[in-house]
Amino acid sequence: MELLFVVLIAAGVGFILPFVLRGRETYGVVLPAAVASAVASVVWVGLLWLGWTFDGAWIWVVTLIVASLAGLAVALVVPPRRREADRALLTKLSGGRA
Repeated sequence: MELLFVVLIAAGVGFILPFVLRGRETYGVVLPAAVASAVASVVWVGLLWLGWTFDGAWIWVVTLIVASLAGLAVALVVPPRRREADRALLTKLSGGRA
């Protein structure tokens, strides 16, 4: 049950990121939330396998920080790469005229 809570909290943080940062027109609103949720579930289960207990505060803190950083990384890395790829494709399709 705690895994569900941590994934929902991470998804909430991931949904907030596109509205706080610029560039969401290049990746949409769901991508950071999906990445944060996936990372949160993997980190949570990994920490449980390492012996951390689900009722401890540190498993929550570490999981949510790592998930938030992963969502933030996606929200910061994708827009410049997308713009550059779009420019390169436009140049290729226009025969170098654009």
